[in-house]
Amino acid sequence: MPEVVVIDACQRQGRGGSPTAVLDEASFTDEERCRIPGELGTSHAVFIRATGVERGRPSYSLRFFTAEGELPACGHGTVAALALLAIREGGSDHHAVLCTTSRSFEGWAIRNRDSVTASFAPGPVNLRVAQAPELRAVTADLGLADEAVVGNACVASNGRPRLLLPVRSRAALADLSPDFALLRATCDRYGLLGCYAYSIPDRHGRAAARMFAPSIGVPEDIANANSTACLAAHLAPFGTDRLTVDMGDLLGNPSSITATIDNTHLEHPVRVGGQATLARTVVRQA
Repeated sequence: MPEVVVIDACQRQGRGGSPTAVLDEASFTDEERCRIPGELGTSHAVFIRATGVERGRPSYSLRFFTAEGELPACGHGTVAALALLAIREGGSDHHAVLCTTSRSFEGWAIRNRDSVTASFAPGPVNLRVAQAPELRAVTADLGLADEAVVGNACVASNGRPRLLLPVRSRAALADLSPDFALLRATCDRYGLLGCYAYSIPDRHGRAAARMFAPSIGVPEDIANANSTACLAAHLAPFGTDRLTVDMGDLLGNPSSITATIDNTHLEHPVRVGGQATLARTVVRQA
């Protein structure tokens, strides 16, 4: 039976992170793929297949699943996949081309003594102003008072749209008490992956965030790198070129994601990633 590696992706100073199941592609049905996160106690599973060489680099296809079905992208899943590939490859640096169902992009991993630091270029981010009806509905479902919303909420997509919601402080973020059934219905109605609520970054670019995505079977995500990349793209015109976003504390899994803006690459300026370690290896039983 296939061996499954669980990678703790986007850790904070060697602790926490989002447990992510990573395994080699095989003749699974999609129903079997959706069962694996539940079996392993992870929110997501990533399936890797070697595809040869592209742009002079080893290339791999990635597919991402939750209990609800397949996703076009998963940021912390990509970090987990890069970490496992680097561990298998050996050496200190690993550079690969990764292909999902919608695009191909580059990923990097640096092996340290006990962990891997992985990053990737998540591709273009589309932004639009959040419309009043969807904003009112989501904030109500989160139990968020109007005065706690600061700045401009927007809808961002680098695969699927999600609401980026700025809140007054880390304390206000911690006080959110979502009604997940209502939030799922609202997100489905407006075609949203979920809501990424975040505190305003400090002068060092540090912020906190919580990602709610009940529509894909993840009421609250421990770490969400793609939404952090979307936030970096949203804030870049205002002079923020580096972010470190803390997540997962209220879930008992402290996580951090970094995102940087490289304005010398105008087409795909965002690079996002985090630290990861191999947590355990499991052989699935028939």
